[in-house]
Amino acid sequence: MATQKRAIRTRAAILEAAGAVFDEYGYSSTTLAMVLRRAQVTKGALYFHFPSKEALAQAVLDEQVQLGTVPPQSSKLQEIIDITFALAHRLLESALLRGSLRLTVDQGAPLGVDHSGPFRQWPELAIYLMEQARDQGELLPSVRPRDTVELLVGSFTGIQLMSRALTQHEDLGRRISLMWEHILPSIALPGLIPRMDITPDRGARVAAAIPASPEV
Repeated sequence: MATQKRAIRTRAAILEAAGAVFDEYGYSSTTLAMVLRRAQVTKGALYFHFPSKEALAQAVLDEQVQLGTVPPQSSKLQEIIDITFALAHRLLESALLRGSLRLTVDQGAPLGVDHSGPFRQWPELAIYLMEQARDQGELLPSVRPRDTVELLVGSFTGIQLMSRALTQHEDLGRRISLMWEHILPSIALPGLIPRMDITPDRGARVAAAIPASPEV
């Protein structure tokens, strides 16, 4: 059991370090030696978990959707909103998430790394929630969940890239708030809009409501 816990901690440390290095340098300029120095683990430990840079990059990418987990809400539209704000907030704290998002749009990643995965996984999750919102009577009759979700994913991607370039994500909460301010009137029932929380600090409050993970 102790060995297993150690292995889990080591894997997490490697992923966090890899996220930081991929975020700072991009895929092409990142080396496993750089990740080793950042993670402060042995070469054997790294190769035990990740046999190549491609495998390590894929693992960083595969963590992205999990990092968007938020508490369930009775309003499924609010739950979708919360995912965007939680991601915005976590980008300030999580090097792993920053690295994963950079890999998603990094055209330098080789064909063996599926950096398009998050663009399929996010819609899969959000379409399910959007369909629930529709079934609960939260959406205008004209809304097509898949089209709306794909617009949201593309908009969030572009907004976070712009925020990173201008302020290192410091203003991302405000930008996400503006995004929803413009999108909500075109998808939500008018009577529902005033009840939706799209204030810039929503991400911090959502994050605070998530129970802390038990220590491994």
